[in-house]
Amino acid sequence: MALPQTKHDTTEARLATLSLPESGWSAPARRAALARVREMGLPAARDEYWKFTRPDTLTRPDVIEAAVFDSGEPPFFNEIDTLKVVFVDGVFDADASDDLSLEGVSIERLADVAGTDIHWAKDLYGTLETNGQDPVARPLAALNTAFATDGLLIHVTGKPSKPIQLTYSHADTRSDAILHHVVKVEAGAEVTILENGPAAARFNKCTEIDIADGAALHHVRAQGRDHERRAATHMFTRLGEKSTYKSFTLTVNGVMTRNEQVLELTGDEAIAHVAGACVGDGDFHHDDTVFITHDAVDCESRQVFKKVLKNGATGVFQGKILVKPGAQKTDGYQISQSLLLDGDSQFLAKPELEIYADDVACSHGSTSGAIDEEGLFYLRSRGVPERDATNLLTLAFLAEAVDEIEDQALADEIVSRLEGWLTRHG
Repeated sequence: MALPQTKHDTTEARLATLSLPESGWSAPARRAALARVREMGLPAARDEYWKFTRPDTLTRPDVIEAAVFDSGEPPFFNEIDTLKVVFVDGVFDADASDDLSLEGVSIERLADVAGTDIHWAKDLYGTLETNGQDPVARPLAALNTAFATDGLLIHVTGKPSKPIQLTYSHADTRSDAILHHVVKVEAGAEVTILENGPAAARFNKCTEIDIADGAALHHVRAQGRDHERRAATHMFTRLGEKSTYKSFTLTVNGVMTRNEQVLELTGDEAIAHVAGACVGDGDFHHDDTVFITHDAVDCESRQVFKKVLKNGATGVFQGKILVKPGAQKTDGYQISQSLLLDGDSQFLAKPELEIYADDVACSHGSTSGAIDEEGLFYLRSRGVPERDATNLLTLAFLAEAVDEIEDQALADEIVSRLEGWLTRHG
C-alpha cells in the first residue's frame, strides 16, 4: 500500500540527509532496513503508537539547536570502577575512553569492523530490530539500522570484573547522532552495562541484545543534563532459557525523549524486568513504550514505571504484555504511575494485555495523582519544611522503580542524583 503523500515526503526528505554504507557484512541488513523505512514511512502524529508523542522533531531533515548545559555535577557513575567508552556527539573519543580490553568480553567499534566480510555480529545486526517491527512498526529503529556508522559490538563470554560504561557527551548544539550497539551474552556469562549523558542535540540509538541460556545482563541508564536535547532510543532484547535481563532508566531532563523496549522471552524460565523513573519540569515530554512477548513456559516479566511531573510537563507510558499460545505459567506484572505536582502537567497511559494461554498470572495498573496530603501534613506537623517534605514523598513514590536495580551502589547513586535534582527544582 502506498504511503500517504505527506508521510512519503517527510521520509524522503530525512533520507536525503543521510548516506547508506554499502560495503561489508552489514550491507545486506542496511539495505533491508532502508527498504523497511520506505515501506513504513517515518512516524507521524496520527500513527497509533505516536498519538501521545509528536515525532516531527525526530524526523525532520534539520536539527533544532540544543544548548550545551553544564550542571556542575560530576558525571554519573564517576565513583564506580568501570571500563569507560566515550562518544562525543556520536563520535568515538579514543582519548577520553579506556582501553577496550577486559577479561570475559570483547569490545569492538562498528566503525572499525563494519567494512569487513565476516563478523559474529552479522547474525544479529538488524535481526532483533526486524523481529521487533511486528506487530508494531518502529521506523526510527529501522532508520538507525540502515544508517548508523558507529556503535559498539560487545561479545560477553564470561563474567567481567567491572561494568562497561558508555558515556555520551554533547558538545555541538546542532549535532545529529546515530549509534547502533549489538550485545551478545553467551551461555552462563553475565555483564553490567551502564549508560549516561545527553549524547547530542538529536540522538537516535538502537541496541540489540541476545542473551543465551543461563546468562544475565544488567543495564542501568541515566539520561539527563542538557535539557534541550531530543532522543529516540530502542532496545531489542531476546532471552534464552533461564536467562535474566534487568534494565532501569533514570531521566531527569530533556525536552523530548522516547524510550522503547521490545523484549522476546523465547526460553523457559526467563526473567525480564524493565523499570524507569523520570522527573520533569516545564517543557518536558517523556515517553516510555514497552512491548514484552512471552513465548516460553514459566517466564517472569515486570514493568515498573514512575513519573514525577510539574509546571506543565508531560509523561507517557505505553506498555503491552503479549502471551503467546503455549506460554503457560507466565507471570507478567505491569505498573505505571505518575505524581502530578500541579494542575498543569499530564500523564497519558495505554496499558495492554493480550493473552492466548490459560495458566497465567498477568496484571496491569495505571494511576495518576497528586502529592499525598496526609503524608505531607504528617511531615509538616513534625517540623519538616514543606519543600523537604514534598521531596521525601517524591522519593518514596519513585522507590519501587529504583528498587529494581540489583546493585546497591548504583541504586544509591540514582537516589542521590534524584535528591539533587529535586533540591534544585523545588
